Amino acid sequence: MEVRVLPGALRFSVLLLLLSLAEARAAQSPRAANPERPTVATHAYAVAPGYGELEQGIAIRGLRSLAEATSWDLNLKLGLARGWQLGVSGTAYGRTGSGTGVGDLGVALKGRTDLTTTTAVAVVPSVTLPTGAHGTGLSAGRTLGALVGVVSVNITPAWHVDLNLGPTGIGAEKTQWFGSTGVTWSRGAAALTTELFGFTAGGSGPRQRGVLVAVLTTLGESVVADAGGVWGATSGTPDQLFVGLTTNLGRLFE
Repeated sequence: MEVRVLPGALRFSVLLLLLSLAEARAAQSPRAANPERPTVATHAYAVAPGYGELEQGIAIRGLRSLAEATSWDLNLKLGLARGWQLGVSGTAYGRTGSGTGVGDLGVALKGRTDLTTTTAVAVVPSVTLPTGAHGTGLSAGRTLGALVGVVSVNITPAWHVDLNLGPTGIGAEKTQWFGSTGVTWSRGAAALTTELFGFTAGGSGPRQRGVLVAVLTTLGESVVADAGGVWGATSGTPDQLFVGLTTNLGRLFE
């Protein structure tokens, strides 16, 4: 029997392919936490089917002083099917100069697909229900919708980009438009993320622009901590400091 040896170039290509597949399998671990926080925007990826992920964070914010408002925000993400995720979010506790209480309840459905091995896109329709405490500044007082398109690109193993664009505040007198560009650099268990974001003026809020900078640390495969802040670039954009935690809860249902 004749034994043939693969040419060097072919052997090298096969090796790269096997390494790429191994890396892809590792990156797709259903137990790996993949936080959408702390950015204002989101990425295009979804929680694995049957799995749950809880994001929570404490923030202080204000237009003139960071002591103006405090919130404890939650986001429970559930993987419905491959590429489909349901998110239920809201402020579990909020404090403003007008009082304290819970915030409005938000529900978002994310549908994701891959364009290439490095590029994913998603559409995220959402609705916010006026369940928050009235008279405290924690509720919009009406049902509002949003429809945001997302593009996520892995430029290199260390560099990642997320782009968001779409209308928000649908249901108010004048719809707002939201856009953002986020860039993340990672090394080992640590990552640095920056984001430029903006909202046009509308019936549900003033014009806003700002810059977010945060550090994320992977404490374990299923847990990621974050800390950072927001600098408001317009008079209607509050400054903010925050800390948070994202925890993959494992398989919750089949």
